[in-house]
Amino acid sequence: MVHLQPDPFLNELSSMFESNAEKGSVWVNFKRSSLKSKVDRNKMRTKGETIEFRCLVRATDGKKKIATSLGAKDYLRFQASYTTILKARMTSLKKRERKEKKKPADVKQA
Repeated sequence: MVHLQPDPFLNELSSMFESNAEKGSVWVNFKRSSLKSKVDRNKMRTKGETIEFRCLVRATDGKKKIATSLGAKDYLRFQASYTTILKARMTSLKKRERKEKKKPADVKQA
């Protein structure tokens, strides 16, 4: 797995979507992580140190795996860019045309 900075990660993710546009899938996972082993986290807890959690983002298309980690400050900007990429690459999902509901015929009362 290749660990990238957020901007190169988004570029690679975009190219993954592009290469799998006709056939294939891309899986993206978001996970809360401290990027430390369980032993290290337990040592930090016993010492009374605070553990900084980050957002670990992984993506794969079955052939290639990429990952990045985000701090709280970077998350909102990353999410906005990620949303833009998703909207641009999901062209096959089209809105269905809504059928107009038939209005019931006015019933005349005698």
